[in-house]
Amino acid sequence: MRALLQRLLKQPIIRLNEKYSSRPDQKRVDKALDELYEDINQPDTKRGFVLNFDTSKHKFIIFSDQHKGARDGADDFAPSEKNYLAALDHYNNNGFHFISLGDSEELWENTFTSVKKRNKATFDRERMFLDRAAFTKIFGNHDLYWDSDPLAQLSLKQVYGQSIKVYEGLVLKTNIDNKPLEVYLTHGHQGDLQSDGSWLSKWFVSDVWGPLQAYLRVNPNTPANNDQLKTDHNRIMYEWGEQKTDLLLITGHTHQPVFRSLTQIERLYAELDKAKAANDEALILDLEARIAKRHHKGDNVIVFKDDNYKPCYFNTGCCCFDDGDITGLEIADGMIRLIKWKYLPNKVPAREVLDECRLENLMGNNHTIIKPADQPKLKVLQ
Repeated sequence: MRALLQRLLKQPIIRLNEKYSSRPDQKRVDKALDELYEDINQPDTKRGFVLNFDTSKHKFIIFSDQHKGARDGADDFAPSEKNYLAALDHYNNNGFHFISLGDSEELWENTFTSVKKRNKATFDRERMFLDRAAFTKIFGNHDLYWDSDPLAQLSLKQVYGQSIKVYEGLVLKTNIDNKPLEVYLTHGHQGDLQSDGSWLSKWFVSDVWGPLQAYLRVNPNTPANNDQLKTDHNRIMYEWGEQKTDLLLITGHTHQPVFRSLTQIERLYAELDKAKAANDEALILDLEARIAKRHHKGDNVIVFKDDNYKPCYFNTGCCCFDDGDITGLEIADGMIRLIKWKYLPNKVPAREVLDECRLENLMGNNHTIIKPADQPKLKVLQ
């Protein structure tokens, strides 16, 4: 049956997908991000909320794009489950507030019933944060169900033991040295013609269009699986944040970690410049090999104007890498950190800090030229 439907529907779906695709457009994304940000700052909105925090007391862990599935051959989350569970135990035990930044459940390819059945352990771990009133759930394009389906609250009660609100965004606000800093968080699909429309269009994508593409195995053409869209998306999100003052933008959606507006491959190029300046031949060869590996995986370089840019944009990465690694962002101790949880040779999950920066160093109106010497070396914390 699938083969027959593929022959009949593949070309019409591809044509429609090209017309209403996830191809990013700066004006559309800017408008969507502006409207959501303004709505979140209104007192009676249902789209999100403002949370004031103290950098010396409050701690946040932000994960996105788990894509929890049905533990079948198409379940991208399955290899990462043990890392994810270990990470949630760590952050709950250390008093973190957990922000799940969208696409937590893969509801294009799976029914809610199958996801619920196969992910009891992960829902139970997430509920530990909810029991402490330290859990915020944001929806993305692959779990629009939480925003568009009238049965969503019943489903949430089944997995969390209580009904909870699921939002489109969140703004964290704090003061550092009597100066304001805001952190604007949302999944990052804003401005997507497929997924960011009216209630009816969201329902259609969530319950009809997405599952149909998944069933027919037609590439949905989203930043998570298209290298050029991934690069374009990060550039557009950066350019939106570049225009703001004392505001950091955090998204997910692309599955590509970004820290201080730099992707991993851009940090490697900065290290390469430093190694060349020092004539360190061994390090040069190592970095060139790592860069080639990143290119092979589809990473591209975003070129910023005059190498003079603001460290204003961050991306969590995802919790469904092929090797079981997961990445996320911590905000704690006056710092923001890009972290990874990975399996050690003995298959024990371990936390690794990939990059970190003091929040106060991200404030101010001016652009920052980040030179190779400013790039921190990787360090592992087990």
